[in-house]
Amino acid sequence: MAATTRAQRAPATRAGSIWAMPDRKPGFSRRRLRRRPALTSIQFRDLVARALDSVPEPFAGALDDVAVVVEDAPSPQQRRELGLGPGDDVYGVFEGVSRTEWASDWAVIPNKITLFRIALEEDFDDPAELEHEVRVTVLHELGHFLGIDESRLHELGVD
Repeated sequence: MAATTRAQRAPATRAGSIWAMPDRKPGFSRRRLRRRPALTSIQFRDLVARALDSVPEPFAGALDDVAVVVEDAPSPQQRRELGLGPGDDVYGVFEGVSRTEWASDWAVIPNKITLFRIALEEDFDDPAELEHEVRVTVLHELGHFLGIDESRLHELGVD
């Protein structure tokens, strides 16, 4: 399971597949700083649709083999599997088997990219920044589906 965390924009330290937030004090939440109302689920899904539409070929073809869903926040099981502590959040996660790990004798396992609306909306008040970060998160998690690791995604500027 690979995840895009809140620190992807400024990676400095890393623990497993979770990037630590170097400039975020423990317990600090941007919820208190919210200046605009939350988007409706339809508005947020429109942001995701635009991000998916912007994925260039040949990578866009990979979207046929992975579901992209939106949830408010990670489930308790996802939080455990990602090793998230109290107050830790992620923007997105890829769950499944990356294309580089596929084998002809394996059963088909559903692949899924989940975007977490609340964490994204809390950290990006500006609509343009939110749209950009949704796109970056989609590309980042699609990269994991294609077998690209964190360090290479960082080199590509998709972190």
